[in-house]
Order: sequence, then C-alpha cells, then structure tokens
Amino acid sequence: MATQILPSHPPALPRTHDPNNSGCGRSNHLSVRRKAEDHPVLALLDDHRRLDADSIRRIHARMLRLGLLDHPYSASRLLAACSLSPSPDLRYARRVFDHISAPNLFTWNIIIRAHASGPDPRLALLLFSSLLRHSPHSPDKFTFPFAIKAAAELAALREGAALHAMVAKSPFLRSDVFVLNSLVHFYAACGDSNLSLRVFEKIPEPDVVSWNSAIAALAQGGRWDEALQLFEEMDRGKVMPNDVTMVSVASVCGKKGDLELGKRIHSYIERGEIKQSLILDNALLDMFVKCRSLADAESLFDGMTTRDSISWTTMLVGYAKSGQFDAARRVFDEMPRRDIASWNALISCYEQSGRPKEALDLFHELQHADATPDQVTLVAALSACSQLGALELGCWIHAYMEKNNFQLNYHLTTSLIDMYSKCGDLDKALRVFGCASKRDVFVWSAMIAGLAMHGRGREALDLFEQMQEAEVEPNTVTFTNILCACSHAGLVEEGRLCFSQMLPVYGISPTADHYSCMADILGRAGLLEEARGYVESMPTPPGATAWGALLGGCAIHKNVELGELACRRLLELEPRNHGAYVILSNLYARSGRWDAVAMLRKVMKESSVKKEAGCSSIEVDGVVHEFLVGDISHPTKEKIYLQLEDIASRLKAAGYVPDRKEEDDAKEKALCLHSENLAIASGLPDDMFAGTDPDHEESSCV
Repeated sequence: MATQILPSHPPALPRTHDPNNSGCGRSNHLSVRRKAEDHPVLALLDDHRRLDADSIRRIHARMLRLGLLDHPYSASRLLAACSLSPSPDLRYARRVFDHISAPNLFTWNIIIRAHASGPDPRLALLLFSSLLRHSPHSPDKFTFPFAIKAAAELAALREGAALHAMVAKSPFLRSDVFVLNSLVHFYAACGDSNLSLRVFEKIPEPDVVSWNSAIAALAQGGRWDEALQLFEEMDRGKVMPNDVTMVSVASVCGKKGDLELGKRIHSYIERGEIKQSLILDNALLDMFVKCRSLADAESLFDGMTTRDSISWTTMLVGYAKSGQFDAARRVFDEMPRRDIASWNALISCYEQSGRPKEALDLFHELQHADATPDQVTLVAALSACSQLGALELGCWIHAYMEKNNFQLNYHLTTSLIDMYSKCGDLDKALRVFGCASKRDVFVWSAMIAGLAMHGRGREALDLFEQMQEAEVEPNTVTFTNILCACSHAGLVEEGRLCFSQMLPVYGISPTADHYSCMADILGRAGLLEEARGYVESMPTPPGATAWGALLGGCAIHKNVELGELACRRLLELEPRNHGAYVILSNLYARSGRWDAVAMLRKVMKESSVKKEAGCSSIEVDGVVHEFLVGDISHPTKEKIYLQLEDIASRLKAAGYVPDRKEEDDAKEKALCLHSENLAIASGLPDDMFAGTDPDHEESSCV
C-alpha cells in the first residue's frame, strides 16, 4: 500500500494482560451500570440481526433521550446493532462510535471488526492505528485478528508484518491460537505459503481452524501434494477434519485432476462424521467436473437436496467443456434463477470452444433478460466478434460500454484492440490504444499483433520500441507478435535480431512458438535450409506448428523434397491433419507432379482422411450469417447463386482466368461454391449490377 497506516514504531504492549479489559469496562457506579444494562430499551436490540436501519435509528433516538449512551455497555450494544447486522450501515456506525465519549476496548473491537469485513478494510487499519495512539486501552487477542483480517483483505504485506511484529512482542498473544490462525490466513492471502506454514508450525496446539488455514495456504500456493500430506497428518492426529477441510482437499484433487483420489475423498466424507453442506457439495461437484467425470458429477448433482447458482453453473461448464453443448444448454434453461455468472459461463464456453455464433446468439438473449452484462460478459462477446469478424456488433458493444460508464481496464482494452484489428478496422484499434490511460504488456502486445496481421511490420517494430521507452517489460506473447509482424512484412533481418536478443537482452527463453515463427519468416523468404535448422535446433522436439511452417515455405518455393520431409514429420504427430495433405498436394500440383497428387488422394481415401468443409461468415445489418462450401441452406440461396453466376460471367468476359491448375470445367463451377464467395455474395446489394451488360464490361474493371 502506498500510505503508511500503522505507526512506524508501535508502542510496546503491556507485560500484564487483564482478560476483563476487552469487556464493557468497569463502572465506578455499579448500580448505575446495572440500571443501564437492565433498561427495557436495550431489549429491543437483542435480535439486532432482524432490525432494519430505520428501527435502529428510532432506538438510537430513544437511548439519547434517556441518556443511555453515557454508559459503555449500552453504547456498545447500539454499536453492535449498527455494525454487525446483515446489511450494516458503517457510516452510521462510525458516527455512533465517534459520539461515544470513552469507548472501551470491546467497543473498539466492534467497530474494527465491522470495517475489516466491510467494503473498505483500510478503515479498520486506520481505526487500529487510532486505538494505538489515542486510547488508554491496548489491543487484545480479539483486536489483532480483526486488524490482521483487514490486512489480509488488502493483501497489505507491510501492515500485516507490522501487526505480526507487535504480536511477537507479547508473551500472551504470540501463543494465542486465535491470533496465530489469523496470521496463517494473512500470509496465505498475500501469496506467501512459506511464511504461512512457518506460523502454523509455531502454534502450540493447533485447532481445526489452524489446520484448515495451513492446508488452504498450501493449496492456494500450488503446493498440492504438500496440502494432501498435511491433511493426512491432520487425519492421523487428534483434530477431526470438518467440512471446511474437505472443501480445500476436494479443490486440490480437482486441480490435480486426480479422480481416484477424489473418489476416495468423497467416500471418506460419506462414511465419516463430516457435516454435509452446500459449499462442500459444490466443491465435490467442481472436483468431479475438473476430473472430467461427468457421471459422478451427475450422480452427486441429482442427489443434492439444496442447489444454488454455483451448483447449476458447475454442471453447465462441465457439459460444455466436454463438448456436450445441448446438455449444457438444457441445464442453463432449467436453472431456477440465472445470474450473470451463469450467462458468462455458457457464453465463455461457446466462445472458447470455437462456437462464436452461439456465443453471440446467447449474448443477444441476455439483452432481454434480467441479468446485466459485466466485464467478463463483454470480454467474451468481443472475443466472439473477433472470431467471426462481426465488426458492427463489436462497435455496438463498445458503444454500450461507453454509455454504461464501464471503466476500460486492461482486459477490456486488450479485447477491443483485438476485436477491431481482427475485424479489419485497424484505425479504431489504434484509437482505442491511443486513448488508453494505462497500458500493460498485454495491451501493448495486442496492438503489436494488430499491426502485424495488417502487414504493417515496420510500425509494429516502432511500437515495440515505444513499449520499451515506456518501461513496460515484454513477455513471450510480445515476442511472438513481433516475430509474426516480421513474417508478414518479410523483415528477415529484423526477425533474426529480435530472436537473438530474447535471452541475452530480455531474459526470455525462446519457446516452440518463437522457433516456429522463425521457420515461417525464413521459409516465406525462401531460406528453407536455415528455416529447417531452426526447426531441428529447438530445445524440445519440434511440434506440428514448426513442421507446418516449414511445409508452407516449401509450398511457396516449390521445394518438393524438403516439403515431403516436413509433411511426413507433421503427419507423424497429427496423422489426421487434412491440411498437411492439402498443402503437399498443392505443392505437387504446382510442380506438375500429377501422379503424386493422385497417389496422395488415394492415401487420404485409404486413411479415411477428408478435407474439412470450409466455413465463412459475414455480418449484414448486425446479424452474422455462416456458409459452408456449396451451402444451399440460406433463405436467400437463389439470389446468392444468381449473384455468383453473374459475377463469374462478368469476370470471364473481362478476361480473368482463375489459377486453378485443375482438370475440368466442373472445378470452375466449384470456385463459385467456395464458402467465402457465398458469404460475400449474400452481402451484395440486389441492384449492384443494375443497368450493366457483362458482355460489354471493360477489362480495366477487374
């Protein structure tokens, strides 16, 4: 944190500890105190969790008239009602606290506790600092855990360490299990599982909360095996695990993808004395889904007596990630209540599974639902627009963000730049980048990628220089995009230089993607042997991407021998990669090797490898239309095919001859049936060629 909340030299805590110090305070007039404690008005505060704000204010007014707020006990009762209700008004609670003339430690603890759990935990630390500086009371074993919780919520390592130092100076506090448990949780929240474990090991007699906090710390730190070992140690000891323990253990099983262990944990829970809870059921459900055991997840889900939106959403995600999108949609439709997290889950699953049209269809449905899109929704929708090239809808989402005052964080800025770049509007992508108040490495990398895909490699390199001047450290993604820019712009020397500087200058070891990019740069430039050298010198065995890049270069420069080698290596890794067969077939055709083309087709047929049908899309009036090769399912198919025949005849009349290198006139007709041509024709206006004669078009129109 930027500002120092706690004093740099905290006052020493008293050597003696009065356990009654944190109570309501001793009154010199015991009879007056008892009179205040027994006053019937205070009975109205007994069930303060059911009191609304207006009721509390009316009780406050009566207490003022009766002078009850002069007594610490009655004042603390009112403060507790203001602070600890289900929907506390912390501003009002603070005003009540400020009007208490001499708050005792119990009162201080109430207000610090309330703010530690509130929307601004920093206020809890400020109150703790005021207690140290302006109160005659010293913080006790209740005060410190509340303050440490606030530091954990803020991940304020410096403030939490200062609190730890104060605890260490007190012989009473440094062995208190309640205080030490809060420190175990604090260090875990700050991402330091080592310190968290060290504090745990100093607890003389750890209770179940201690064990749970330590196991959770290891789990959050990715130390899954150690977390499970600690659970086994706990199970062998005197402390009985509870449902909170099992939530952490189930989470570890899910992250490890260890279904066998997960099932053993499930059996342990069922045969043990573990209290079943909705949180635990949801953790087990998530574990089965992450272990890809939908049968176990379904069985557990069907047996749950209580379900919430998390339960339903977990099942939805499980079906979607296993490719069962109809089942995922059925779960979504059956949900009794759909919050925005549920909408986001299905939209994101569609988008991440290469089904952008379904993602955008669901996004359209959301516009008429009760839920309101959030940043997660918009990032997923923008990504779907990027995949489809749906510029009009992407612009609408951008306008929606501005109208509803969405703050452009790094994720949204990156998504907008990516969408505009992939949808062909680089100028708007540059405007978004230029207007970004803050730019992290992903924002810079996205803009470099946008320039790269538009062939503006020099500008991408200039932007990379500006990024370094802005003192933003590049990462592996940045260099992948820079090398792609060099590839698309034919900047061979610049690509070599960037690659050679990665490790010695930037400390980034080149990955398989970077080697593949170099193979692509050199292959496009005809430097095929050098490209092969990069592929074969990779620190790991070359993958399909690297061999594919080399194969592409061989196809461009008609190197049949090396192309056959690259294709053979690629098919060893991906035997059903139809693209490799197609590229090699084209290479044979360009070299006049028609016998080899025929042989390759025979091999494909015998291996049951088929070329996947092409799919193209076009956005017309905000609606995305998709087409396959030879598609006849579109409602305006007659108009589309008439447009294509008209265009083909005009091109032929103008002297255009397609470079088919194929054998018959049927292939000429096939050119008109390509999915891209169908998509383009569907977007042309009906009267585009009105009043013109294709037989009298001049060749200059082509």
